[in-house]
Amino acid sequence: MSHRPKNLRHLLFVLALAVIAFLLLMPTKVQPVNWSAPKAPSMREGTYAENQRLKAVQKIGAQDIPGPEALLLDAQGFLISGLHDGRIIRTSPDSHTLEVLANTGGRPLGLAFHPDGRLIVADGVKGLLALDANRQLTPLSSAANGVPFGFTNDVTIDASGRYGYFSDSSSRWGYGQDGEAVIEHGGDGRLLRYDFSNGTTQVLLDHLQFANGVALGPDENYVLVNETGAYRISRYWLKGARAGSHDLFADNLPGLPDNLSFNGRDRFWVALYSPRSPLLDGFAGYPFLRKVMVRALMVVPKPIEHKAFVLGLDTDGQVIANLQDGSPGNYSPITTAREYGDWLYLGSLKSTSMARLPLKQALARD
Repeated sequence: MSHRPKNLRHLLFVLALAVIAFLLLMPTKVQPVNWSAPKAPSMREGTYAENQRLKAVQKIGAQDIPGPEALLLDAQGFLISGLHDGRIIRTSPDSHTLEVLANTGGRPLGLAFHPDGRLIVADGVKGLLALDANRQLTPLSSAANGVPFGFTNDVTIDASGRYGYFSDSSSRWGYGQDGEAVIEHGGDGRLLRYDFSNGTTQVLLDHLQFANGVALGPDENYVLVNETGAYRISRYWLKGARAGSHDLFADNLPGLPDNLSFNGRDRFWVALYSPRSPLLDGFAGYPFLRKVMVRALMVVPKPIEHKAFVLGLDTDGQVIANLQDGSPGNYSPITTAREYGDWLYLGSLKSTSMARLPLKQALARD
């Protein structure tokens, strides 16, 4: 008489116990904080109704490059981006040329031109850097108020060149640990200001939920910062009667806001990494279950919906463009959207090229 069925049941029982023990007992640094996620807005109809407007994007620039997250267009019409392998590259839109400007040895995530010609880099590993015309990298800032940056993410420079505004997503979690930071919801992100005149760094806002994209508003009256883990955009006032105070510019977004840009006149562009996760929202008030989720994500893929998603906002924070594409093979995740001339240019943390969409098509009304 065979004992195989009995042995198989015993083996499956032991494996089940091992899985349960792993999910409940595996040590993790993540200490989830209890919070209440707002009800996600509908994407079936209304402002965020699903569409395929981003299906028409054109891939541009060098191909087969790892994660062109940040994106700038220089005076000669060349694209500049930072890659997963640490390179900062310059490529023609037609993909015929590719030039390596530098390698930070980290992960360049945010780029901005300084009026003096330098390229200012928010590097997720190295902090705030400057690349000069001789292609020499210089560290600018790596800590504020005695707290080192864990995840420097995006940067923008004011017109005078006096200040650089940038984000540190988390002081506890580093590049590649965005999932842990968002699930923990610890509020250890910061909006910072670097003074190029004396090399000091000031904390403008702290306790942010994964501080991400940064953009100055009209007349530089305020600076915006995306809070990826709270689905919102916070505003810090720089001028006028409200200077030094902060409020919400946009709240309860339908996805995880990544980078943010301003066209200099009347529009902001918000790149959404992905739509909201019902699992993440549903577990918001259950820290223990979120810790189990973190352990599970060590061995299974993140439950991220692969969808292209960009929003255009006016200067009052109202949605004026809703661009999506959930079709197979879409260009996603889109982590940067930046307007230049007649085009909306797109960058991605995970894709292998940059892309663009005619601006008229991006702004078209149904």
